[in-house]
Amino acid sequence: MKYYPIFLDIKDKDCLIVGGGPVGARKAATLQRCGANVKVISDHFSSWFDGLDTKSICLEKKEYERQDVKGMFFVFAATNNADLNRQIKDDASLLNILCNVADAPDNSDFLLPSIVERGDLIVAVSTSGSSPAMAKRIKQDLENHFGPEYAQFLLLMGNIRKRLLSSGRAPDDNKAIFHALIEKGVLELIQANDDIKINAVLCDVLGKEYTYENLVSSRSDE
Repeated sequence: MKYYPIFLDIKDKDCLIVGGGPVGARKAATLQRCGANVKVISDHFSSWFDGLDTKSICLEKKEYERQDVKGMFFVFAATNNADLNRQIKDDASLLNILCNVADAPDNSDFLLPSIVERGDLIVAVSTSGSSPAMAKRIKQDLENHFGPEYAQFLLLMGNIRKRLLSSGRAPDDNKAIFHALIEKGVLELIQANDDIKINAVLCDVLGKEYTYENLVSSRSDE
């Protein structure tokens, strides 16, 4: 396996993007959604940045300088200048900072996968840089397979887990409960919008105090 797959918590981490084009804008939007502190440096920003929440993204209109990478958790070289991208990568490497170079997987410390997101479900696809087009095709297939019911199902399961843990139950004791909910087809019932049968399953497995309506709304009200 060429790359080590990992999901990172980058909340409040300082991340730098050099490049004001559509690639930089897409990266900035994703980093922002993950809670990172995002700075984008460019001598020009395209219209792709107009739709972003720039209140939480720092846009600095200037030429890139070597000291810009200092203290960053991640660096993204996303300019249309290959020589500048290589320079950014070299500057980051000198400070042991991981850097992704747009359209240059062989000169990157990490790759960005194609992502399918359904609430808490995140499916990441990579072809190790061999064929981004194939990764996109697989992503489309996965989007068709994993519908919005997966987000709702994981919302339900996550809230059940919270309630069980708050009652003092050990995590290992809950395994049978979660397996039962899966085996009894709660996911398929959510897809069918059959709230009555969902509540019947919840009552059978957990007790009458567990209802679908309360469990699903509890997290959204937090």
